[in-house]
Amino acid sequence: MDGSANSALQTYDKHVGLKFQLYNSLFTSLPFHRVEKTGVLLSIFLLHCEEGYEKGLSPAEIIHTFFSQYTPYRSLQEQTDLLFRFVQYAERQVVLFDALEDASFREIHDMAGAGTLRHLQAEVEQTQTQPQLREKLKDFSVRLVLTAHPTQFYPSEVLGIINDLSKALYNDNTAQVNSYLRQLGKTPFFKNEKPSPYDEAVSLIWYLENVFYQAAGHIMSYLKSQFPDALSQQHPLIRLGFWPGGDRDGNPFVTAEITLKVAEALRGSIIKSYYQDVRKLKRRLTFKGVLSELNTLEQKLYNNLFLPGYKADITREDILAPLQKIKETLIKDHNSLFLNLAENLIRKVELFGLFFASLDVRQDSSAHTEVLEAIAATAQALPQNYADLSPEEKIAALLSAHTTVDPTTLENELHRDTVQSMQAIKTIQAINGEEGSHRYIISHSTSALDVMEVYGLFLLSGWKPEALSVDIVPLFETIDDLRNAHDVMQALYTTEVYRQHLQRRGNIQTIMLGFSDGTKDGGYLMSNWSIYKAKEELSALAQQYELQVVFFDGRGGPPARGGGRTHQFYASMGPKIASKEIQLTIQGQTISSNFGTIDAAQYNMEQLLHAGIRNALFMAKEATFTQEEEQLMQRLADASYQAYNTLKNNPNFLEYLNYASPLRYYAEANIGSRPSKRKPGKLNLNDLRAVPYVGSWSQLKQNLPGYYGVGSAMEKLEAEGQWEAIEQLYQRSLFFRTLLGNCEMAMTKCFFPLTAFLAKHPQYGPLWNMIYKEFECTKKYVLRLTGNSQLMEDKPVNLLSIQMRQRIELPLLTIQQFALTKIREMEEQDTNTQDKPIYEKLVMRCSFGIINAERNSA
Repeated sequence: MDGSANSALQTYDKHVGLKFQLYNSLFTSLPFHRVEKTGVLLSIFLLHCEEGYEKGLSPAEIIHTFFSQYTPYRSLQEQTDLLFRFVQYAERQVVLFDALEDASFREIHDMAGAGTLRHLQAEVEQTQTQPQLREKLKDFSVRLVLTAHPTQFYPSEVLGIINDLSKALYNDNTAQVNSYLRQLGKTPFFKNEKPSPYDEAVSLIWYLENVFYQAAGHIMSYLKSQFPDALSQQHPLIRLGFWPGGDRDGNPFVTAEITLKVAEALRGSIIKSYYQDVRKLKRRLTFKGVLSELNTLEQKLYNNLFLPGYKADITREDILAPLQKIKETLIKDHNSLFLNLAENLIRKVELFGLFFASLDVRQDSSAHTEVLEAIAATAQALPQNYADLSPEEKIAALLSAHTTVDPTTLENELHRDTVQSMQAIKTIQAINGEEGSHRYIISHSTSALDVMEVYGLFLLSGWKPEALSVDIVPLFETIDDLRNAHDVMQALYTTEVYRQHLQRRGNIQTIMLGFSDGTKDGGYLMSNWSIYKAKEELSALAQQYELQVVFFDGRGGPPARGGGRTHQFYASMGPKIASKEIQLTIQGQTISSNFGTIDAAQYNMEQLLHAGIRNALFMAKEATFTQEEEQLMQRLADASYQAYNTLKNNPNFLEYLNYASPLRYYAEANIGSRPSKRKPGKLNLNDLRAVPYVGSWSQLKQNLPGYYGVGSAMEKLEAEGQWEAIEQLYQRSLFFRTLLGNCEMAMTKCFFPLTAFLAKHPQYGPLWNMIYKEFECTKKYVLRLTGNSQLMEDKPVNLLSIQMRQRIELPLLTIQQFALTKIREMEEQDTNTQDKPIYEKLVMRCSFGIINAERNSA
């Protein structure tokens, strides 16, 4: 370990490790009912778990021996009571640890180091590339789209405590920390009801107001001060997107009414943020010719925000005009005193307008087909035999329909809502501006018809072709869909009506690519490589048709869902891939873990900006792969795909996951408004959502979607004499190194002793052994490539963080597997099922703590 890594470890240990021990000790002595005893027993239980797994004991054996050796508890009620208190205690340990890491962000991360804008500034000055930077920033942007996929288990009250606790820890205010820990001890962690889509939106709007608004303002102010001529007012560098209230794919609780309500909440939130900033400005800008302008603006914002029944009458220009006037007055008459404060607010208004975050609407392609068939059956707008027409005839019928369909004539609620949601977009644009909602995303896009059906539905819902200010975004997810994406888009680009629509939209086509479902379908290596190749092909195709393609990546938190070191992934994109914009989803826990504080949000946004800008300025001439390396990557992906398919097609595969993990309890946990499956009925992989799929493997501590098939692929190619070529590929390709680095992270979070008792199971033992063998194989080859003796050895701070979190969650994992074992025994023997609800509750309560402890595990 070099000196800098050792220094970083010492800093982490000082600010997080030692403080966790100190405050955790304080927590054990808080005056709650039996908490002190719980804390002491939990410490003993943790050591007993560690020793038990070393001896090869099962979770059930560990718990039985713990109760007999260390406690007088013999009845079921006494024992489960203690286990529930262990869960409650561990949950609060996780919160303390999260708060400590958040509070120490600036100490642990170099805010001016590699990947930051200060680092970029030094690179630009050193290489004299200011003109290239100016050219790049004309139309480059990073769009972060916040989604409420259910991977965030903390209720809003607990999130508030984490925020306040982090501030108290940062200021070393022990008295406040003590009081917040006491509050934590009495605050429920369990949600009694599922949140509605509107509840999810309100939770995320808190982050918009308190984190992203401030962090984006800091970034824009810094760029403006360092590169005053480089920023374009017409093209915002940072954009925020929003899915809660708009994403209706498989979520029956999202309606047009909810969509409008969320758009209104977003508008109210940004006006409130401007109003608060104007009030702060008034404390400094007390000068003649300035204060009166601020007073008028404050009153106008107040009227739009607080007066009941007041008709919204403020525009973006109404806010910018007085601020620009104030700026000029400060320069002309007041020696630019506090000019930076006024400019900071101007930057924010330019970024966020009256919409704050663009509300995307998403629906599955099958829903659009259903709606059109219902319209054909009940209205005169389409031929009655629409369902029997060929794709070409359907498109012709859609384009010749010149009627507006009244949604109330449709009997089915989903059909009505689909038309109403398209009409709602027009309403939002009229109030919040076009940026308020201007994208319609189609899940499971498999053909040009899927896109043209949405175009036709917009016309049927009252939009005119020349006024259709909406980008239609196909989403390609499965391996087959990714392979067919080129042909689908070519068919669209050669459809005259759609090409005219693109011309009206600035000749820009946005395409969404789904990492989560791609990994579920094709495994880790194949999905990532398929997306890379699809991007190359789609970039070349757009160039051929003189269009600009923008890729929108659907990513989750862990590597298995496209997460991990995201900025490094974008830095590894080659010159053949369009990179005018970086667009990605920020899902569930990733919002709180990577963007939960202003410092963390600013740092991670800067990393993404730096990755996109640096590619254009310094790496344009570098080829990512030679032809031989590309062939090697394809062979690795194919071999990996074959290994993953062998596992996936095992008839016991999904049943094993359902048997050994808490998969079936995702639907019952009150963690999100969306159902865990797209369609009711028998469990199958296609309809199972990526969140419960990946999250269940994570809670099993097997994490297979993040590595399965990688080791088998390298083993196969080594046998064919390709090992030296793989080593060279690893040395040369940042893309390949990033894939394997994220793979390392997934494997580091594995713990096979937890489920080793399944190795001898008559039905599922062979599967457990297959998965474990692949884990060991992948680990062996990754360590050979990196030259390290353990996984993530070259990232000691990240490794220590994972290890400390794993110790906190080990009791939870053990209790959960014990409870699952008891449930299985009851179901298999059909005995004493009256105790089953107790164990089921234990399983769910452990889930919350485990996923919170891991951060980005689903």
